[in-house]
Amino acid sequence: MSRYFPILTWARFYTPQTFSADLMAAVIVTIMLIPQSLAYALLAGLPPEMGLYASVLPLAAYAIFGTSRTLSVGPVAVVSLMTAAAIGNLGLETKTDYIGAAITLAFLSGMLLTLMGLFRLGFLANFLSHPVIAGFITASGILIATSQLKHLLGVTAHGHSLPELLTSLVSHLPETNLVTLTLGSMTLVFLFWVRFALRPTLTKFGLPSGLSDILAKAGPVAAIGISTVVVWAFGLPEKGVQIVGTIPAGLPPLTLPSFDPDLWSALFTSALLISVIGFVESVSVAQTLAAKKRQRIDPDQELIGLGASNIAAAATGGYPVTGGFARSVVNFDAGAETPAAGAMTAIGIALAALFLTPILFFLPKAALAATIIVAVTSLVDFSILRKTWRYSRVDFTAVAATILLTLGFGVEAGVAAGVLLSIALFLFKTSRPHVAEVGLVPGTQHFRNVLRHEVQTDPAIVTLRIDESLYFANARYLEDHINTRVIGDDPVRHVVLMCSAVNEIDMSALESLEEINQRLSDMGITLHLSEVKGPVMDRLKRSHFLDDLTGSVFLSQHDAWKTLSSETSKPTAA
Repeated sequence: MSRYFPILTWARFYTPQTFSADLMAAVIVTIMLIPQSLAYALLAGLPPEMGLYASVLPLAAYAIFGTSRTLSVGPVAVVSLMTAAAIGNLGLETKTDYIGAAITLAFLSGMLLTLMGLFRLGFLANFLSHPVIAGFITASGILIATSQLKHLLGVTAHGHSLPELLTSLVSHLPETNLVTLTLGSMTLVFLFWVRFALRPTLTKFGLPSGLSDILAKAGPVAAIGISTVVVWAFGLPEKGVQIVGTIPAGLPPLTLPSFDPDLWSALFTSALLISVIGFVESVSVAQTLAAKKRQRIDPDQELIGLGASNIAAAATGGYPVTGGFARSVVNFDAGAETPAAGAMTAIGIALAALFLTPILFFLPKAALAATIIVAVTSLVDFSILRKTWRYSRVDFTAVAATILLTLGFGVEAGVAAGVLLSIALFLFKTSRPHVAEVGLVPGTQHFRNVLRHEVQTDPAIVTLRIDESLYFANARYLEDHINTRVIGDDPVRHVVLMCSAVNEIDMSALESLEEINQRLSDMGITLHLSEVKGPVMDRLKRSHFLDDLTGSVFLSQHDAWKTLSSETSKPTAA
């Protein structure tokens, strides 16, 4: 049971000291999460209370099913943007339909994540390369920040891509509300100052480091509180400043997703993309934080934990959620010891939904937009372009393409392109495996690349080290490589394939080996294998290949060298 309910593992060792640590972390994360939840719901194009609803029961569900001790689940910027794009493409006419679609999207995402976890499909996330994900998140951060400029300017603007957003913003620029712009700009400056300068300033004046950190984390709450008071005191709504308005007070309502087949069909692809991106982001954060405390997480169980959280969001008026980087780091730094900290945070958010929502009536949307812009600046990292350019031009091309496609065509096109590029990148790299001709390092039993080392070779023996598993995409490449190497080289009598790096030979590759064996035999050349791994050898024994092999299978390359060189002329230095 503890495999599917990790709470049964950590709850057995829960102590009063652990409770105190979790409670302190929960208080700090709650303070941070209240403005974030409201802001991200606004980003998703949903009523702000849905951000609060998505931060209550999902946290409790993750505490039961999740394996990370410090991951904090809730609305996040990228998933909120993807939610807005997914529902915005449906052309829904009423607010009720829009909310229903968001709830259904959360339910679909939860079901997909849970099924992936039950079938142990966590490995699928490995098909998204880190550079491609970094490029997608960077582009998403730019789109998110750009989409919030309309609230800072007090204008109406639409679009899901950068060209659409910029075109809409420029066309409405003459309608800018100067009061809104002033208020939003001042909030933005204040939040940046809080983020980068408040903690050092407080420490400089003698405040303890821990207290300084807590006060810095509370910066967005202060910005929202001050801006709300200013809007109320000076009657700024009468001057065109847009406010949040009435936020229903009370606990999250019980809701059901729509079971309309047409809506499910329209949302399925978006739900799948949100699930994959949310899982990759969440599991990356969870693994990073777990490693710092020498803990481990189970990716397959994480799928179930996130699936349960999304289903819980759908059941309580929320929208898709995942593990957030910023709040999880805050949770970790604040000393959270177990997922109970998340459950306590859920209680804090529920109390806020019960008692604090009436005072947020005059909360300006410009302040929430400023909160989002400051939060997503950490997502934008153009250094990935420099790093990939220096290390691998192929990776650079994939990253640059992902960024450009996301900015040019929106997040769904960007993440779909990211998935396809990751798979294409893998196929491209493995379809042209590194094959090195090797020789004996004098005085040793080691064999190294003849182009890199001073080694002994024998004109009659060609030893090729294959540095990749053999499968359908690269089998023909190996055929061509061997054929090119031996044609025209009359002294060659033996070809040895050194298979120390070969972990798999599929059926297509087996047929290629059979063709290579036959072709070399027609040329009067014997084919041998060396250092074949046990599982690969077991597979080969199930076929007729070993019976038809013109040469032998040697335990080591040195054995092959000793046996075959004794049959030929004296080795030479290469």
